[in-house]
Amino acid sequence: MGSTAAPVIFTVSTTNNDSNKTTCNTLYAHRDYARVLMPLFYFIVFVVGLLGNCLALHVIRPNLKKINSTTLYSLNLVVSDILFTLSLPLRIIYYAMGFHWPLGEALCKISGIIFYINTYAGVNFMTCLSVDRFIAVVLPLRFARLRKVSNVRYICVGVWLLVLAQTLPLVGMPMTNKEPEGFITCMEYPNFEKVDHIATILLGAVFLGFVLPVSTILICYSVLCSKLHFSAKSNHLTGKSGRSQKAIGVICCVSLVFIICYSPYHIDILQYMIRKLVSSPDCADLTAFQISLHITVCLMNLNSCLDPFIYFFACKGYKRKLRKLLRLQVSMSFSSAVRTSPEGSSKDIVDGNKIPLNSSIVGSTSERLTERRFRREE
Repeated sequence: MGSTAAPVIFTVSTTNNDSNKTTCNTLYAHRDYARVLMPLFYFIVFVVGLLGNCLALHVIRPNLKKINSTTLYSLNLVVSDILFTLSLPLRIIYYAMGFHWPLGEALCKISGIIFYINTYAGVNFMTCLSVDRFIAVVLPLRFARLRKVSNVRYICVGVWLLVLAQTLPLVGMPMTNKEPEGFITCMEYPNFEKVDHIATILLGAVFLGFVLPVSTILICYSVLCSKLHFSAKSNHLTGKSGRSQKAIGVICCVSLVFIICYSPYHIDILQYMIRKLVSSPDCADLTAFQISLHITVCLMNLNSCLDPFIYFFACKGYKRKLRKLLRLQVSMSFSSAVRTSPEGSSKDIVDGNKIPLNSSIVGSTSERLTERRFRREE
């Protein structure tokens, strides 16, 4: 199928129930581009997301006994992102084969459910992070019990149950479809067109999974920023406090993730479903929507790469561990350079005496100095 074909509608003969079925032959006309660009994009998401979230898990896991509410919400985000990134190789194969899924309906449903679980778990736990920051800065005493770890655990369980309830309808929906050209698609919007009242279902999902959370985040952050601004004006030391900087960092990161990742996809779904209820989009409209979905879904999946930036500001241990790893890496590189230097240059002059600087002395000394400087900065 040519990638530059013009949109065409084929009207198939009506059934005995007089239900018209329309097939559009340009929904996957961009296969030639997508089979190169989309696997490359998802490979980068897989590598960066897996490394960033595994580092976060490595930082959080040893300190579970000292965990706080912010770190607990972040831990749930980590689990969701790692689960999603581990499912990406199957999607990479699917896109590399030109939207062909040879693995059957069951695996398609599993990968689709994991995708939507990651989407709504990410939205809901970022909403929890926003409310948590709001309570910590604006109402630290009145609702302090909501930030107790024992209560936050129940909130996290409730969020997972809500996410599972949001994805449960997918179990009864067909996710694969054999196209006229012979390839089998998986988790593509045209496959859901057969479902009754699909527009109403998706509008409800957008409202519950995006509109309500983003409204909560905007309200929390508006009040929170106003509070921080007022505190900074009344006391200039408050603006420089660690709590304010941490809150502002979380605000910026969560807002960035929502703007870049979640908003384009949900706005795309929203506008098309409204048009579908009001009128009957033609093949050109459906093709444009299908291509835009592939782009906005890529942006939404980028959240697994951007979430580690939230951990950087929200979790003190993550920031410290990342800095320590980077400093030790620099120290190891310096030691390696000394070991590979010429033998004649392995001497230095201290207090007028020649002192051999072998690799073990230089390595241990540089590591001690690096560790000492790191402790002073902390």
